[in-house]
Amino acid sequence: MPVIVLQDITKVYNTNALPVTALAGVSLSIEPGEFTAIVGPSGSGKTTLLNIIGGLDKPTSGYVEIEGRDLTGMKPSEVIDFRLRRIGFVFQAYNLIPVLTAKENVEFIMLLQKRRKEERSRRSQELLKSVGLEEFMHRKPPQMSGGQQQRVAVARALASVPAFVLADEPTANLDGVSALNLLDIMEALNHEHRVTFIFSTHDPRVVARAHRIITLEDGRIVSDAGSAGSIK
Repeated sequence: MPVIVLQDITKVYNTNALPVTALAGVSLSIEPGEFTAIVGPSGSGKTTLLNIIGGLDKPTSGYVEIEGRDLTGMKPSEVIDFRLRRIGFVFQAYNLIPVLTAKENVEFIMLLQKRRKEERSRRSQELLKSVGLEEFMHRKPPQMSGGQQQRVAVARALASVPAFVLADEPTANLDGVSALNLLDIMEALNHEHRVTFIFSTHDPRVVARAHRIITLEDGRIVSDAGSAGSIK
């Protein structure tokens, strides 16, 4: 069963001027284990699409199904809880809490889920080890490089054991070496643990690793290349 199904998604923003159509009839499905890049020029609708998949924004019309559940039909409180438990996010700006250590940042999602302290501690250490930061778990974000902070963000995104991870321009603020290291880690997580990743990106390095490339222009899918769910 697809982990994500979008049916005829339209998103129109009403501004002070004319209405702006960000998405115009987008339909697609994502299978478990995909490593998919959503690409296209600025203003093509990439971030809007990710926000709708992640429940951060609602479509003007259309249907969003996550793991067989109708996301568009949920109450706001239900969307928040579902997002907390089933969707992981990696943002361009890291979005870590600067006063917390790396371990505490990873634990924060599990704290919101009201998991036991012992479980939070064990899983956060395991996740930081998986992204190569076992020795840095007690450092705070200002004491870490951009690449290290983004790896903490990946570990945090996986803390809830999500159905999939949405990564919005995750390499945009990283130098070349850090970007490649991050991609190596995410690709390994995809290969070894079947973690589903969906990227919004301009970065050719991300596109080169993707198994499926969905191209948007003017809010529409103009190409969809690659095998859904395939592993290179």
